[in-house]
Amino acid sequence: MSPLTDHQLERIHEERKLQIKKAALKIFALYGITGTKMSSIAAAAGISQGLSYRYFSSKEELYTELLQEALTEADSALDRMDELPGSPSEQLAAFTRLMLDPENRMSFLLIRQVQITDDVPEAAKQLIKEHPPEKTVGRMVPIFVKGQEEGEFFEGEPVSLLLCYFSAITGLMLQESPNGEDFWASHIDVFMRMIKKI
Repeated sequence: MSPLTDHQLERIHEERKLQIKKAALKIFALYGITGTKMSSIAAAAGISQGLSYRYFSSKEELYTELLQEALTEADSALDRMDELPGSPSEQLAAFTRLMLDPENRMSFLLIRQVQITDDVPEAAKQLIKEHPPEKTVGRMVPIFVKGQEEGEFFEGEPVSLLLCYFSAITGLMLQESPNGEDFWASHIDVFMRMIKKI
């Protein structure tokens, strides 16, 4: 059997790293950094703990890298929100579906977790300072205002409505559905009734 090429080795390295990060994201999002051990991440990724340290020197490094990626993805989604087709309620429903999608849910939970706890690495705290919740709220207020102006959303102070929206979304993200991971994402219309005039 011929030895692996540099390209093949690099691909294996990247695939293994992605495998570790995918396992770690779910564990970190559900249990926090203090409730997570590298041994748990390694077990979930199907590798040895020793091998996991070849890719990440510590759980703090891994946690911070995952947070940076989650924040970048969230910023990108917010940047594209006003480009989504349809009315304000259709745009918000599409954004909500994106957040509740099984592929994205853990990333949003990780961000929320860092926002509400001090028990995270200093580098993670700094990232959150650069991406404060108020900034996210401010970027989403216009769609709520437009929805109210067009008679789609309930009247009220837009920031208060938006905070209620995020609270409900976070609650749904934490719920383990007995009907599969994509249950909430497929029932966005039920959730939208909370803020949309019928």
